[in-house]
Amino acid sequence: MRDLFSRYAMMFNKKYQRKGHLFAGPYRQAVCLDDSYLLAASLYIHMNPARAGIVADPRGYRWSSVKLFHDHSAPRSFVKPDFVLRVLGRDDRERKKIYTDLLNRSASSATEDVLEQTDAVTQLRKALACVFPALFSSVRKNRQIARRTGLELLDEEEIEETIRAMKARGNRISPETKKAWRFLIEQLIARGYKREDIAAMIGVSVKTIYNIMKAGG
Repeated sequence: MRDLFSRYAMMFNKKYQRKGHLFAGPYRQAVCLDDSYLLAASLYIHMNPARAGIVADPRGYRWSSVKLFHDHSAPRSFVKPDFVLRVLGRDDRERKKIYTDLLNRSASSATEDVLEQTDAVTQLRKALACVFPALFSSVRKNRQIARRTGLELLDEEEIEETIRAMKARGNRISPETKKAWRFLIEQLIARGYKREDIAAMIGVSVKTIYNIMKAGG
């Protein structure tokens, strides 16, 4: 994406005889490791035109793929929304209705800019999960991404619950609990967290993190 943006900016600047950056800020990527995050990321992207003040309703933005996610009369496109929509059910009409409801609710959620707040998508997911608990519980059980990738990773809620349970035990690391600690750390590393971040999240030293990983099983 960065290469694509750079080449497009060069072409644009040459055509319109201008200089400087065309896109503000770096391209930021996020790995979607569970279905609920994928759903929230899709909603966040579709909300961007409204968040930027370009349109009042994100469904009114001409250059968005959002129509494919809520409108049954949308023209055919190279964009395939089914992978995202499948986490909402099997019936096409029903899942598009649900997506519309989620989109409407997202509009009333005060989400931050992901370039300024790296966990903006996670915060949106949490806000929606509070309003639609049954839906997000069902999405969590779907595990479509896990089946596609073969990666059995805990979702965000499961990780948070595990961390709370560890802290409730006083963060005591014994031979009996070391395997559970290692599993949790591996899950966080797989999500892209650095050792320093993991240490802060679970309340142990960075040295402890390295020792657990070095010790194995």
